[in-house]
Amino acid sequence: MMEGMDDQVWQPLTAVEGLPLLGGEGRFRLLERAASGLAYLIHYPAGVASPPHAHDHDSIVYVLSGRLRGAVEGVEAVLEPGDSVVHPRGASHHVEALTDAMWVEFKSPLPGRPPIA
Repeated sequence: MMEGMDDQVWQPLTAVEGLPLLGGEGRFRLLERAASGLAYLIHYPAGVASPPHAHDHDSIVYVLSGRLRGAVEGVEAVLEPGDSVVHPRGASHHVEALTDAMWVEFKSPLPGRPPIA
């Protein structure tokens, strides 16, 4: 069962798939973990971005607050609260916080190594 949000500790987020974030650092909380995947709560301050990267799992991003600009395989989009996007396994993608932004990111199957740190 998920702990109360106030009980969870934010961890610094400085790298994605072993690559350093651009423009600063974010933070994350592990929400849930199952044999088939996991869910993170992620926050980037305005101006923070992930470098282009790909991974060994699918990710589904659901934006809770703020605005994100990103691209999947070169197709760009701006995401606002209530929007979602899939980053398919092996697809090059990146994301940039246009404003302070928070989202839930589901990853499945369970990544072979920690995807964020």
